[in-house]
Amino acid sequence: MSYKYDFFISYSRRGSVQKWLLTHFYNKLVEYLADECAPAPKVYMDRTMPRAVEWAYNLENSLRHSKIMIQLLTPPYFESDWCMAELESMQAREAVLGLAGADISQGLIYPILYSDSENFPDIGRMRSWQDFKEYAHPDAVYQDSVDYLAFCRQVRVLARDLVQLAKQVPPWSPDWPIVERPNPVLIPPPPLPRFEP
Repeated sequence: MSYKYDFFISYSRRGSVQKWLLTHFYNKLVEYLADECAPAPKVYMDRTMPRAVEWAYNLENSLRHSKIMIQLLTPPYFESDWCMAELESMQAREAVLGLAGADISQGLIYPILYSDSENFPDIGRMRSWQDFKEYAHPDAVYQDSVDYLAFCRQVRVLARDLVQLAKQVPPWSPDWPIVERPNPVLIPPPPLPRFEP
C-alpha cells in the first residue's frame, strides 16, 4: 500500500464554493498540475468517487492515501463535522511526523481562502493561505470575463507550488491517524400516503 492521491480537496458543500470548485477550480487545477510534472498528479474530490462505494469509507480511505490536503476555506467549513474530521486527521498526521510545528513549520494542509476570514475560528487563522477571494465567482459566465485570465494565472502558480510541496512529503504509512467520522445525518423516509375509508 502507498499513496493513491497527491492531493485531497476538503470543502464544505454549503454556499457557492462547491459550484466554484466544479465549474472552475477543479478542472483548471488538474490541467495545470499535468503541465508541471509527469505522470500527472492525482487529485481526489468526493464528486469523482466511483459508483456504488460506501461514501464515508471511501472518503476516509482516500484521505489516508493522500499526500496533501487542499482546504477550501469558507465560514461553513468550520461548521461541518466532516470537514473538521478531515482537518483534524491531517493535523494528527502532521503531529506524528513532527510537521507544522516549531521545528518544521511546513505542513500537509494547504489552505485556499475562498471567502470571508473575518469570522473564522482560531483554527482557521493559524496557517498562511493562498487568497482566491478575488476569483470567487461560481457562475460559468465568469470564464468569459477578462478577470478569468488572472484566475488561471493564480491556479498555475498554485499548481507549481503544490507539485514542489508534494515532492517533500514523507513516505506513506498504514498507521496514519484518522479522526472518527461523524455519524451520518439520516433523513427519515417520507410517510406513505394513506387512503382514508
